[in-house]
Amino acid sequence: MLEILNEIDAFVWGPPLLVLLVGTGILLTFRLKLLQVFKLPQALGLIFSAKNDGSGDVNSFKALCTALAATVGTGNIVGVATAIKAGGPGALFWMWMAAFFGMATKYSECLLAVKYRTVDANGNISGGPMYYIENGLGKKYKPLAVMFAIFGVLCAYFGIGTFAQVNSIVEITQISAGIPVVYTGIALTVVVAAVTIGGLKSIATVAAKVVPAMALLYFLTTVGIMIVFADQVPAAIATVLNSAFTPTAAQGGFLGATVMLAMRSGVARGVFSNESGLGSAPIVAAAAKTKWAAEQGLISMTGTFIDTIIICTLTGLSLVVSGVWCGPLNGAAMTESAFTMAFPAFGSMLLLVGLVLFAFTTILGWNYYGERCVEYLMGVKAILPYRIIFICLIACGPFLKLEEIWVLADIVNGLMAIPNLIALIALSGVVVAETKAYQKHLAEEKNK
Repeated sequence: MLEILNEIDAFVWGPPLLVLLVGTGILLTFRLKLLQVFKLPQALGLIFSAKNDGSGDVNSFKALCTALAATVGTGNIVGVATAIKAGGPGALFWMWMAAFFGMATKYSECLLAVKYRTVDANGNISGGPMYYIENGLGKKYKPLAVMFAIFGVLCAYFGIGTFAQVNSIVEITQISAGIPVVYTGIALTVVVAAVTIGGLKSIATVAAKVVPAMALLYFLTTVGIMIVFADQVPAAIATVLNSAFTPTAAQGGFLGATVMLAMRSGVARGVFSNESGLGSAPIVAAAAKTKWAAEQGLISMTGTFIDTIIICTLTGLSLVVSGVWCGPLNGAAMTESAFTMAFPAFGSMLLLVGLVLFAFTTILGWNYYGERCVEYLMGVKAILPYRIIFICLIACGPFLKLEEIWVLADIVNGLMAIPNLIALIALSGVVVAETKAYQKHLAEEKNK
């Protein structure tokens, strides 16, 4: 069974999907005339200055924090390490490329989510790929929308939303702090239940407090590593750029890597980390209080910038400047080694706090994504049963380490992207028209 799943996984996350993901980003980048470059300052400014004067469930900042809660996870710490271990330092450059084009994708999918959002029977906003597929492309495309929603629920239940994060939390707390798995599992289940039963407003309130704090803590810690190894930073950046276009020679515990391996490792891990094109972030972007779909698109676009261009870069450079990427370690152990080299007394504890917060907030974000997918498939009556099952899975998570579940999660995550990318390409004209209308509105406001 595991061999079969691994083959399916390799096929799903193989060149066709990566080409489709990056290709969609390139198409949207050209159609939007490099919007992610020219409008980035405006987008960053909107995070704090958006008027929040439209209909919606949460303000734009909380919507962004909830999306970041789901995307800034163990992938930023563990995933970057595995990518560099497989593809060498050059993988970091290809992460940047995936993020650059992914910003146009994230902008477009979140714009469409606001444009085609609806209101459910409880009076809450519902939106995301399933709605812009059905309402934007037409009823005959509903099977694609249903497909996306099914994959979304499976991903929330068995993928990014539960086991991957829970396992990361119980492992790091046991290794670093000696806390028994059972105690961590109970505490995690209780906290997740307390937050998620309250729905989006409860999740968004927690995310708006925790996400900026955890991002700032991690930023300061990794910048601290750069300062400790300041003399190595120029050489590290040169290594990243050289390794992106020339094969990386074997050294120490590193077996060597081709340019193609660096590219595949970087692009796959970059997409997996920032989720641009997977269709997850639009689900919460739809709930933002805004009159302009393009405005929330710009705010959501900064999520990819923060997740990959800032956080993944700092992790990657920490691994390169400290030299741990050449050693025998991989994953969280490699990142922990870099942290303890820079801060022997408390580096391990800083990583523990970062990993636990990153993983915990990802659970909260994906709980909401799955909930909206269930509501689309079965209506509001299914929301409470969905939440109860989700909490039970969190409780089981610490004791389930089936490799089959991890591989299945990876497959389902990749499959979510296919219906979404088809819709993004087909609706790219709508994205361009909405963008022009918003920029025209801003120009008129300025001239008043």
